[in-house]
Amino acid sequence: MRCDAGPRRGVGHLVRCLALGEEFLARGARVELFGTVERIGWAQAQLAARGIPAHPGPDTPAGLVEAAHRHRLDAMVLDSYELDPAGAGALRAAGVVTLAVVDGDTRGQDADLYLDQNFGARTDAPAGRLLAGTRYALLRDSVIGARPAAPKQPAPVDRPRVLAFFGGTDALGAAPVLTRVLLATGHPMELTVVVGRPDAEAELEALTPGRGQSLRPVPPTDELPALIGAADLVVSAAGTSTWELCCLGAPSALVCVVDNQRESYRRVVDHGLVAGLGELPELAGAGVAGRAARAAAARTMTGLLGSPRRRAALAARAWATVDGRGRARVADALLDLVQRGDRTPVLNR
Repeated sequence: MRCDAGPRRGVGHLVRCLALGEEFLARGARVELFGTVERIGWAQAQLAARGIPAHPGPDTPAGLVEAAHRHRLDAMVLDSYELDPAGAGALRAAGVVTLAVVDGDTRGQDADLYLDQNFGARTDAPAGRLLAGTRYALLRDSVIGARPAAPKQPAPVDRPRVLAFFGGTDALGAAPVLTRVLLATGHPMELTVVVGRPDAEAELEALTPGRGQSLRPVPPTDELPALIGAADLVVSAAGTSTWELCCLGAPSALVCVVDNQRESYRRVVDHGLVAGLGELPELAGAGVAGRAARAAAARTMTGLLGSPRRRAALAARAWATVDGRGRARVADALLDLVQRGDRTPVLNR
């Protein structure tokens, strides 16, 4: 697996590679990670816990081929917006089966298989070589194991339990912005915020919850699926964690944090899988526009906090969309190519 993670890159690429890695490990395969995992203790601990060795780089097509041969790899998974797109074709030409994980844009990569796990995925991948949609969502053991047998049935509560988290690093500082919006609703709540940045923690500590409100910051944790399952409402970013929330049947309200999330964000909001809170730059903005964006998001949150029926409808649609078996389907398709050796995908599963 070739991916990177860091305070500015976030950990989304790594998390979905880890999920696929768990599936291959369970099938007796050898799994190794290539790339940079910088200054994120949680991410490094995830690799260590699974016994997955990490190697630096490589960053060039020739380097990828050399590493594949040196480590005697049958297949390589490429999950990066930054790598030279020619790497996939170089690996294919060298006899290494290649899977490119993409989010809409293949960036001109020539891979054996393409995976776009986004809802209603549309890419420019060649026909017959694309695994598209939430049917192929890559989820970790901890999420699959916590999936309920049926979608959650929220009940009326005086102080809803709200969980807010924005990726493993919260690279763009969404936590303080959305925490302020949540508290500004004035609705009683028990709010837990996962804090990935020291500066964000300091901002949260300076906030004063209102009457009936409590605020508890916590560091990134392996217990996130349990926290999600216990929450009456989850507020998060529209990244790879969207599919975790759907699999767990969590009533969720999402914010679009970066541009490449926008299309997927709009699709899941339009289909009623989650509630939409808008885009982070607008919510964090100054002046009339910023105040209007925050007021609209607060109204959406207030409506959800006060309506078990609305939360139940979101939970049911989300739960039905992601069944937790996506990574097995991806592994089947990739291993089929490796074992048959003719490089022609069979995508009728």
